[in-house]
Amino acid sequence: MNQKKFGTFLKELRKEKGLTQEQLSEYLGVSNRSVSRWETGTNMPDIDLVIELADYFDVSIEELLEGERKAESMDEKTKESLLKVADYGNEERLLLIKRLNILFLIAVAAFIVYFVLDVRGLTSEGVYANIADAALGLDFGMLLVGALFTSRYGKRIRAFKQRMLGRERK
Repeated sequence: MNQKKFGTFLKELRKEKGLTQEQLSEYLGVSNRSVSRWETGTNMPDIDLVIELADYFDVSIEELLEGERKAESMDEKTKESLLKVADYGNEERLLLIKRLNILFLIAVAAFIVYFVLDVRGLTSEGVYANIADAALGLDFGMLLVGALFTSRYGKRIRAFKQRMLGRERK
């Protein structure tokens, strides 16, 4: 699949309908920058948005992905399969977001513990100092995990983890 070809075709379809990038982005619920990046071939939309674009512009998903019109159209079974793949991708993303939210809530709780100990002046007294240090360490760890998983490296880390888990099962 050629991203540049996809982008050029998407731009042609948008212009045929007389839409601006802003109007298309509002319809899809994405930013103007996203549409611009798709049209320049810098990025690709998620598969669920590709399906929505194909329906909106009345072209097949295959035509949209290949960046040109075809004579034959995609059958319903193939379309259903692609929708299932899109749903699975969305479920995976929602699960990751849920897990990150839990981690961030733990980090907030740890920070509150540290803050209370610091306000009371207990961060340098025996067991309270250990609790304060553990809370700060937990906060730092959660921030690091959050930064990594929300960056461009998050996908690579998850793929590496899956490969490692797959090898362990054999």
